[in-house]
Amino acid sequence: MSDLNHVFSPQGPLAETIPGYRLRQQQLEMAQAIADAIKQGGQLVAEAGTGTGKTFAYLVPALLSGGKVIISTGTKTLQDQLFNRDLPAVRDALKVPVTVSMLKGRANYVCHFHLERAVNEGRFVSREDANYVQKIRAFAENSSSGDKAELTDVPESATVWPSVTSTRDNCMGQECAYYKDCFVMEARKRALAADVVVVNHHLFFADVMLRDEGVAELLPSANTVIFDEAHQLPEVAGLFFGEDVSTSQIMELARDAHAEFITTAKDCLALPEATAALEKAVRDFRLIFAYEGARMPVQKALALKNFESAYDTVQEKLKALSAVLE
Repeated sequence: MSDLNHVFSPQGPLAETIPGYRLRQQQLEMAQAIADAIKQGGQLVAEAGTGTGKTFAYLVPALLSGGKVIISTGTKTLQDQLFNRDLPAVRDALKVPVTVSMLKGRANYVCHFHLERAVNEGRFVSREDANYVQKIRAFAENSSSGDKAELTDVPESATVWPSVTSTRDNCMGQECAYYKDCFVMEARKRALAADVVVVNHHLFFADVMLRDEGVAELLPSANTVIFDEAHQLPEVAGLFFGEDVSTSQIMELARDAHAEFITTAKDCLALPEATAALEKAVRDFRLIFAYEGARMPVQKALALKNFESAYDTVQEKLKALSAVLE
């Protein structure tokens, strides 16, 4: 690996080719730590303050490593910035012959099949949506990627997007008439062949889940994986591998049980008492989160006043209802 002191120096390639670049000692130290971790095949957790230049600090050793690299970001905005601006700038400065690719979830790519169906059916909520579809169609005919982020004339919030993109459930796969021109498949092929692949945390964990299930692989094997905005990892990983039960589900269980009492189990007098007690426990539990929002880390929830006692009460009443139902 090239001398990092030279790369980051005022006379180095970054300073020569990138306007406004200046040496930051913390950036150099971070880059050296990352280079050591890559060389040794170890793990490194690094926190960089604002202005450190963390992106260049991990891009330089990653590109100089010579191995396959996956870089995962917390947001698609950062993913686009990294792929379109930072990566090309560092690659050109270092003059390293690496191929780079970006891969997003399938909902980010126009689907030829669903686009044509939307055009042919012509069922649009508004004239604006109809105009958007025509713009998307023209974009799909000329785009090499099909990435909707490149079509700035149609906002990401436009209601028409779900009609012209695919999901895992409605994708026809190899049976699709447009399979050979599929933007999603082309993006995956490019990712498999590239030296550096830029993804986001959601796609990374979707790949891990599919591998665990033995279904498929979205991403190539890599020598180095770098997580930018790593503080978001626990929440994103929890979406894929966590198990949850909502208070709404418990309330629905209580109401279903009470309905059974009214229709088929009128002789079970303990049942309405158990369902009423469970519903009250759930309502009391919800009051603890009245001003806290829908999601929060477990540590924060445990710190809330009366959380543990209310949680224990819900469990107790749930077990009581289960005993009655048995």
